[in-house]
Amino acid sequence: MTTAAPEADGRAAWPAAEFTERLRAVTRARYHDRHPFNRRMHRGELTPAELRRWIAARFHYQRHIPVKDALILAALERPEDRRAWLRRIHDQDGTDGTGGGIERWLRLGEAAGLDREELWDASRVPPGVRFAVEAYVDFCRRRPVLDAVAASLTELSAPDLMRTRIAAFERHYPWIDPAGLAYFRTRVTQGARDAEQALALVLACARTPDEQQQAVAALEFKCEVLWALLDAVDAADATTAAGAADSTGRAGTAVGGGT
Repeated sequence: MTTAAPEADGRAAWPAAEFTERLRAVTRARYHDRHPFNRRMHRGELTPAELRRWIAARFHYQRHIPVKDALILAALERPEDRRAWLRRIHDQDGTDGTGGGIERWLRLGEAAGLDREELWDASRVPPGVRFAVEAYVDFCRRRPVLDAVAASLTELSAPDLMRTRIAAFERHYPWIDPAGLAYFRTRVTQGARDAEQALALVLACARTPDEQQQAVAALEFKCEVLWALLDAVDAADATTAAGAADSTGRAGTAVGGGT
């Protein structure tokens, strides 16, 4: 592949292989699989209360995925790109009365001892989680579509995370009905397909050095959103535990805990 002609300032766009590697390097270094909360989860160190709190907080993110995808869909110019992207909304919302990713996440919550109304009740979601999710949706609303598509490339690392998570849940959290893990199992293949589609779109649309740097920055931003979401869950855990200790005089099980 030939290298693009240099810009007026002497910079040239990265060849596709180098651009791809720079995008993958972002997720290798910054993806939330490295977050201490996720690492504790995968080592089997979360209490039932902590795991339920994460499931509830993450559901707030999941329910907004079709919203951000609808914003991207509206900004895509080519019919073939819109048709391909529309599949993501179907994956989450379901089609023809069949449950999609949102329904599977609700079933995960039920398998962990939460009820649906509790999951839909956003007032119980930590403020930091709501802020992170709103920031991501607003990013997709206001930024060029290239940025919004590039931000979705956290999916490059999602299949490996899903495999790790399935193994961790099966080994360390047997009190959760295995049927509740259907969301994770589905995302192994969906995530790989979605990442391939988004990467092809970014490679085709980001042709100048500035556009390529913009795409890398968008992916870095998305990694920060996912990291901030887990920071908020961790902070909520600490606050709840401290409140329980203050009210009882000893450290106790947070609301929603138990086995």
